[in-house]
Amino acid sequence: METFSATYHIDTDADAIESRALGVALEQTVELPPGVVQDPFVWENVLGRVREITPETGPDARGFRVVVDYPLGASGLDPAQLLNVLFGNTSLQPDVVLLDADFPPSLTAHFPGPRFGIPGLRELLQAWDRALTCTALKPMGASPEELARLCRLFAQAGIDIIKDDHGLADQTFAPFAERVRACQAAVEEAAQETGRRVIYAPNIMGTPSAMRRQLELAQELGVQAVMMEPMLTGFPGFYELVTELLEVPVLAHPALSGAVRMAPPLLLGKLCRLYGADGVIYPHFGGRFAYSQETCQELARNLRQPWGDFPAAFPVPAGGMQVERVDELVRFYGPDTILLIGGSLYRAGDRLLERSQEFVARVHQASA
Repeated sequence: METFSATYHIDTDADAIESRALGVALEQTVELPPGVVQDPFVWENVLGRVREITPETGPDARGFRVVVDYPLGASGLDPAQLLNVLFGNTSLQPDVVLLDADFPPSLTAHFPGPRFGIPGLRELLQAWDRALTCTALKPMGASPEELARLCRLFAQAGIDIIKDDHGLADQTFAPFAERVRACQAAVEEAAQETGRRVIYAPNIMGTPSAMRRQLELAQELGVQAVMMEPMLTGFPGFYELVTELLEVPVLAHPALSGAVRMAPPLLLGKLCRLYGADGVIYPHFGGRFAYSQETCQELARNLRQPWGDFPAAFPVPAGGMQVERVDELVRFYGPDTILLIGGSLYRAGDRLLERSQEFVARVHQASA
């Protein structure tokens, strides 16, 4: 029987760990006590099975690491049911964290993975051997005209990808259609002036039907990438839009990812890539969020390491990064990364163009 596996941290003591581990395997499949399951087919083909229990290690370690194998058929090869089996009801138990998951090719074949990934985005930008640059349009409340002005300025500075801030949706002060039309026109005009390719990535946000309308309009207007928040709008919806409608690369934003007890290297590094992200934004250590250096290393590795036929996806470290840290960031990640810097540029005020040019120059120099 073919299986996929999930690895959990369970914060309990040695006397209780075997029953807690079995409880997770049961909860995530049959949702019954072991003695109640009498059907031989269910017992052999549906029930999750505990494969391994090991104590956590380290000076402050507590609890245990548990690996559970689940029958492939339990997932239904469905984007929602897969998450349900991995961590559905068990996510309600505060002593359990989902750390990792491993999927066989027969499962990943039913998921899109990155359709462009690192090679495709480099092709669009004609940028082959350096880290890419990215910034965000801010603040919420700015008019479409002001956001388009910023787009043009950032494009003139040489920034590769100019994305909406994740707080820009379809608000009255900057309606989606008006904003995207103005910003896309601005980057196209700047590209004609400079001869450099540039991508504007609008934020796709709302109900499933609203997001479909936004994607259709954005692609009609010629955008070459979009951004979405899979944790806000739902992984199954993300999957459906990627597989049925999206014709351009998509950046996944981590908003709300801190609300689930899934390890970031799994949630952002594996699941976002599996469900179709070409690049994944996440907070780099030392910024205004609390990811560790080890978490960032593992997350980037999961995005770029060989995985069946999937192309590698771009890590997009962000979250309060400073232009002065560019050399450090490129050393840490190498050239196959997109550096997203926003506030460090905006603080320049009237010198925003010069500060943006400095960001671009530093990235090019550090990648040489």
